[in-house]
Amino acid sequence: MNVRLFAAALAFLAVTAPLGGAHASQASRNATREQVRTLLQTAGSRTDVNIAFRPSSKAPYNFTGVASGLTFADSLEVVVIVTASDTVSIRVYPHYHGGYINLDKVKDSAGLMRKLLNFIDDNFFYWGADESGDVFSGYTVTLESGFPQESMVTVLRSIRSTDKFVGQLRPFI
Repeated sequence: MNVRLFAAALAFLAVTAPLGGAHASQASRNATREQVRTLLQTAGSRTDVNIAFRPSSKAPYNFTGVASGLTFADSLEVVVIVTASDTVSIRVYPHYHGGYINLDKVKDSAGLMRKLLNFIDDNFFYWGADESGDVFSGYTVTLESGFPQESMVTVLRSIRSTDKFVGQLRPFI
């Protein structure tokens, strides 16, 4: 009888032990989300950032904001994502002539993709396209050594520089 009870207890622990780890990870992600929320409220109001961020209505770990008053892009849609893998992903989607820059809708997609690859070589942000073909610039911040507040402010201040690269993409759009 004691052997069965012991085996049942081990089976219970084997099933429930991973839940404790997942819960700790969730708690860490929740804490990071609150740090990001505070940072975005403070840094977003700075004149060199000037983006009002708000929580996403669609995803609980995302924040969105829009940069406007630009030279080439209509606006820059900014999505800040607190990931489950101890990173914060910042994606900047340029809006041009009323919508996203989409690989399937531009006049020279091969030229645009080649230009994006060139941008990766000499830009602060990396460039890519999401699963729907919408072009974005991005930056991923790792949280391995703690929450890098000053580094994230530097990234946020650099978002507006994306506009000049949209100007260089115009011939392909």
